Amino acid sequence: MSKILNLAPNEIHLWIAFLDEIKSQELLISYEQLMNTEERAKWLRFRFAKHRHQYLVTRALIRTTLSHYINKSPKKWQFSKNKYGRPEILQANNRLRFNLSHTDNLVICGLVWEKDIGVDVENQARQNATIEIADRFFSQQEVTDLHQLPEQLQQSRFFDYWTLKEAYIKARGMGLSLPLKYFSFHFLEQRTVKISFHANIKDEPNQWQFWLLQLTKQYKAAIALRQDIEQPYQIIIKKVVPLFGETDFNYITPLTP
Repeated sequence: MSKILNLAPNEIHLWIAFLDEIKSQELLISYEQLMNTEERAKWLRFRFAKHRHQYLVTRALIRTTLSHYINKSPKKWQFSKNKYGRPEILQANNRLRFNLSHTDNLVICGLVWEKDIGVDVENQARQNATIEIADRFFSQQEVTDLHQLPEQLQQSRFFDYWTLKEAYIKARGMGLSLPLKYFSFHFLEQRTVKISFHANIKDEPNQWQFWLLQLTKQYKAAIALRQDIEQPYQIIIKKVVPLFGETDFNYITPLTP
């Protein structure tokens, strides 16, 4: 691996890989060799080639990315899962936290020191993403706010809500055991996003910071970070082909904050 990278306490690093850019058979064979027995068995169970490819690149991405920050071979990383299935690093006194997300043709990995982090990325061109999903699963306040927008803006705001909600439940590490309708996002002035909770959710709104990023015209991403005291964070994004190289990635715009 290359030299160890610095991840400052006030930085969040995102690593993104576009699947259609990773077709080299030599590289793919190298990715296979990084997986442990459990990962290989799961990889072989995928029925469709595109899902096998996505899983293979995802495992290579997380293993090689972690090794950019800690002097350890990508092959030697070990992982565990909490009772809800969230993967975590199996290493004593580990301070590095990560989260993964994928959508059509894109995989993303977010890293930060010590904080609970969740990331989500969505393809806004998805044909099955409709406002009716919000009507069924979002909070009543979000549904009301969504339908009050002009029709031409509703689809974009739907993905704002969707990515933020996914990022939050992933940061909590509890998945859909947290009903999506039991917490609401609010878009305030100065591009700030805040969260509020139903009485059934035991959490504190002031412990969370959120970011929305328009990565490309097609892809929107969200980050959720548990942070006791709100402070500025710098988002640094790298586009990578694992085991080959990476470049700085200049996303279109930070939607918040």
